[in-house]
Amino acid sequence: QVQLVESGGGLVQAGASLKLACAFSGRTFSSAAMGWFRQAPGKERESVAQIEGNAVSTSYSDPVKGRFTISRDNAKSTVYLQMNSLTPEDTAVYYCAAGSSMRGPWYYWGQGTQVTVSS
Repeated sequence: QVQLVESGGGLVQAGASLKLACAFSGRTFSSAAMGWFRQAPGKERESVAQIEGNAVSTSYSDPVKGRFTISRDNAKSTVYLQMNSLTPEDTAVYYCAAGSSMRGPWYYWGQGTQVTVSS
């Protein structure tokens, strides 16, 4: 059974940076596509960034493009989300997910980590 555990969330001021991490266990990490998603209060969950198992292909949603970077360390079975130039609009619970491709479906989800950006 795959388990995903996010960490690194917190409360920061606008303009700051945060780096989220998601530890993966239970299967071969390098064969899994990984994704970050977020859900703000009162809004639907939205895609943030995805990365293929080979770490060569990535994709980003328009709101985060140029500010966020997804990466993975297959030796540590961990995927990261570096978030720079944070704005209050980035406030959400951030979830990582694992699937067979960047396009989904996403079979496994973490419990989420809260990111709050104050103005």
